[in-house]
Order: sequence, then C-alpha cells, then structure tokens
Amino acid sequence: MFDTALTLSDLMFLIKGAGMTLAVTFFAVTGGTLLGLLFGVLRAQISVWAALPLIFVLDVFRSVPLLIQLVLANAFQAIAGLNMPPFATSCIVLALYTSAYCTEIVRGAIDAVPTVTRRAARSLGLSWGQDMRYIVFPMALRVALPSWIGLTLGVMKDSALVLWLGLIELLRSGQILVTRLQEPMFILMVVGAIYFLMSFPIARLGGQLEKRWREND
Repeated sequence: MFDTALTLSDLMFLIKGAGMTLAVTFFAVTGGTLLGLLFGVLRAQISVWAALPLIFVLDVFRSVPLLIQLVLANAFQAIAGLNMPPFATSCIVLALYTSAYCTEIVRGAIDAVPTVTRRAARSLGLSWGQDMRYIVFPMALRVALPSWIGLTLGVMKDSALVLWLGLIELLRSGQILVTRLQEPMFILMVVGAIYFLMSFPIARLGGQLEKRWREND
C-alpha cells in the first residue's frame, strides 16, 4: 500500500512556493508585454537600419541563457550598490527577457495585417493612431494571442530559475521537501501537477478566445 510522509503543512509549503511562481510570472509577463508592445510597434514602423540598436539589445536577451542573465544581474546590481531584493531582480530580468520575445510577436502580428487594409483605413481619413487602434490592433491580436499564450506558459516554467537567487518558488519548495522527506518521485509528481493546474486555465482561456473569434468571423 502506498504511504508518504508528505503532510498538509508540506503541501501548503508547496502552494506558497506556487504563489511565488505566479507572482514572478505575473510581473514578468505584464512588464514584458508592455515593453514588447512598445518595442514591437516601434520595430514595425521604422526601418531595419534605424532599429539596429534595439534589435541588438533584444537579441542579447534572447541569445544569452536566462540563468546567466539572472546571476549577472544579481551580481552587477550588488556591485553598483543598488541592493535590490531578489524578487525585484528576478522580475526585472524576466520582464526584459519576456519583452525580447514579445517584441517579435507584436512585430510579426502587425506585419501580418494586410497593407491594403491599412491603406483603405488611411484613405477613409483615419489617423495613424486610429488606424492602429481600430484596425491593426484588433486584427493583430488574433495573430499574436497563440504565441503570447505560449510565451506566458514558457515564462512560468522559466521562473523556476529564480531559485538561484534564493527565492523559494515552486520547484525550490519541491527540492527542499525532497531533501527532507527523501521521496523525490512522488514530490516531483505533486510539483508537476501544481504546475499543470496553474498552466491549464491560461491555455484554455487562449483556446476559448480563439474559438470565439472564429465563430464571430
């Protein structure tokens, strides 16, 4: 018969770690999406040559492993005397990392809007802002949503790397319990189940929105 030393207090410890994971993910995705929206619109409107500095910076965040970014950011801010808490450092680095990917999602979605549609909107007297608000963004959102959902789920899993800065998120909570209880298989299964329960509603929400949009076409 199956038996485990995992108690209710241990489970609450895991849930507390899951709360930290959700908090880091929320701030990282929110900040990264806002920056990605700004940079994506900018990338879609200016020439490649003018955008080269921005492209280079974003490529750095996409190319350098996230763990290295977290460790270096934590070291540099300490050297600079900023003394930010690990939570703030984690959120900032993850937000910049997220913005690098979100920028390309936004740029690609805007470029997917037919040029003829945009010209027709401008010929009807719409300003650039009105064109973006009423024509481009609604159409681009449908293109960008699946990729953005995938990015959000990816950031939620990548947030496990913040354990290297000392944050006790979900995976770190599981590792602590594995060390104490010596039940790695069962505890990691529980941790995986909690990750699934956090990710599933986000994935389903995206699927429902896509389905509703298709029905309204």
